[in-house]
Amino acid sequence: MSAEESQRDRLPFEPKTKRQKPSKAASKPVQESSAKADKKPPYTKQEMALPEVVSQRMIRRVAVFCGVPTALGIAILVASYLLATYSGIKLPPIAVLLVNMGLFGLGVLGITYGVLSASWDEERVGGWLGLGELSTNWGRMVAVWRETRQKNP
Repeated sequence: MSAEESQRDRLPFEPKTKRQKPSKAASKPVQESSAKADKKPPYTKQEMALPEVVSQRMIRRVAVFCGVPTALGIAILVASYLLATYSGIKLPPIAVLLVNMGLFGLGVLGITYGVLSASWDEERVGGWLGLGELSTNWGRMVAVWRETRQKNP
């Protein structure tokens, strides 16, 4: 992969350069107190932080894609209770259970979909459903998994 391709695939809020790990000096023992003082984290909090615009975009999408199915699941429980209590219509309990499990399962998947379908670029809002952003962000995530697996066999 060339430097230009690497730069294009980089997230907007990723650090531009990766810091090198300091080499271990085995010949000199280092005192415990000075070793802790000399260690710096590889990135600052500012470099690692998710931009506010991106995090708000993710939160809105998670609220929609997780909140709607979860609210429908709760409404189905209340509606089945009210139907059984006041109108005498008894729905099969297994049907209510399966519908609720499906809706709550969609709510759980909605959390992941909400995060991955949001545009991670600060300047670009992205589409309404976020299908293009989903494929881009999924590709980024898989690339990082593969890179991590190659480093730690």
